[in-house]
Parts: sequence; C-alpha cells; structure tokens
Amino acid sequence: MSKEKRIATPSMTKHYLNQFGFHFKKSLGQNFLIDVNVLENISKKAGVTKETGVIEIGPGMGALTEQLAIDAKNVLAFEIDQRLEPILAETLEDYDNVKVVFEDILSADIEPIINDYFGKKQPLKLVANLPYYVTTPIIMKVLMNHLPLESMTVMIQKEVAERMSAKPNTKSYGSLSLAVQYYTEAAVLFIVPKTVFMPQPNVDSAILHLAFRESPPVDVIDETYFFDLIQATFQQRRKTLRNNLTRHFKGSLTKDVIESLAESIHLDLTRRAESLTMKEFADLANILYTAQQSS
Repeated sequence: MSKEKRIATPSMTKHYLNQFGFHFKKSLGQNFLIDVNVLENISKKAGVTKETGVIEIGPGMGALTEQLAIDAKNVLAFEIDQRLEPILAETLEDYDNVKVVFEDILSADIEPIINDYFGKKQPLKLVANLPYYVTTPIIMKVLMNHLPLESMTVMIQKEVAERMSAKPNTKSYGSLSLAVQYYTEAAVLFIVPKTVFMPQPNVDSAILHLAFRESPPVDVIDETYFFDLIQATFQQRRKTLRNNLTRHFKGSLTKDVIESLAESIHLDLTRRAESLTMKEFADLANILYTAQQSS
C-alpha cells in the first residue's frame, strides 16, 4: 500500500474521524499517530520481521497496527474502546493477519488469548503506542505476568521512559527503574515530537525498548520483600537510607540491628537510595529478610 493511502496521515485520520463521527475521549488518553515515517521506524527498531508475532495494546484507528501488519507475520491487538470497532474493521480490511480483541488489557486474561492466536512456539514481541495514563500499570502487568515475549517496544511519555531506563545517581532513577530493569534491559531508542499526533499531547514521547532477560541480574530470596524494600527507601528521596529504613522497620527491626546488618555488607546508611545499584539493593534485602525470618 502506498504511503499516500496509509492511515497515518493528517488527511486520512480526519477522513475516518468525520466518516464515523468519532470524538476523542480524553479519559482514554487517545492520541493518534499521523506520521508514517515514525511508524516505520518503530517497527524497524522493534525488530519486527515476517517470522514475528506482535501484540499491540491500544491500536486506536489502526495506524501502527497497519505498519505491524505489513512487517510482521501476524498481529493481535487489544483495544478498550468499542467505538473504534467499525473504524478498525474498515482501516484494516486489507490485512488478514490482524485480530483485534475489544477488552481492557488490564483486566483481560491475556495468556490464553495469546496462546490460542499465536501457538506456543512463535517468537513474540509487544509493540504499542501506550496511553499515558496507564503506561506503568500496563508495563508492570506484562512484566509480572511473565508473558512469553522477547521484547517490548513502546511509545510512552518521554519522562516516564527516562525513569524506566535510568541509572543510579540520576534524578530519574527510582523504584520504577529498578522494577523494570529487574526483568528487562531498558533503552530509549528515539524521541517522538508531540507534533506527530492528533490531537497533540502536551509533552513529547519516547520509544522505549525493553529486552526481556532470561533471568534477573541479581539473586533475591523474596521478590516481594525486595521490591517493598526498594519502595520504602525511595519513599522520601532526600532522606538517607538510615531514616527510611528505620521508619519502614519500626517495631520489627531496631535501628542498631539495621546498622549492624548494613555494616556487614559494607553499606553506608548515610547514602540515599538513588545512589544504590540493584546488586546493593539485593544484598540489603537478602540480609534484612534473613534477619527477620530468624528472629
């Protein structure tokens, strides 16, 4: 299909909006892409090929879905807004390798749907232009559900992409960085200006690539405990580890015990959480967990 006829142009987007009398819902964070070059770049950077199965979340009018249908073997898209059903039926009518499921990805039982559509052996990637308001819940659901994916390549708010890919000793580094990087290797691929959307959002976007790890980069005894500890140490960013840990363990571990345990792993509690590596968090979580279990 020629670029002139593609969905992702201002004229074609307006045409479908008018034809179906569609109005954007601010509550659903609907911002449709209107630049074919950006879509081609997303698919290319995601590594989509004719052997790839692709899961998409929030196809909207089908702009990215169309690009993925051109490049991939098959595409499974999840869309929350039922009003888009007739539009997608028309915009994607030339592509028989696309299935759209009208369900909320956050409440859907995704794995059986994926297995039924793709089978169990096909290489799978997730590629999506995610609504800003549910970016983190969606990504965390996919990570925590251990779906059979090679990677996620998502367009999200630039600031959130920076937080997810941040390194220690930066202002963007926090509990979200550690949660995402525990499961994946994260990298910002390129920035997407707000001018290539309809309607225009208030901020620029970024393409974040998350390559799934075969195993986490650190060994932790209890993952829930590990993540709870990280959350606690970032609760008040400007306070030291000593302050945040003493508050978190009030009534279960004394300040002196925490000091002694930290000292045994050569961790200075006058540091702030943003200076710790994932390995340091793992060591701290493991020694505190062991102490609590044996007390």
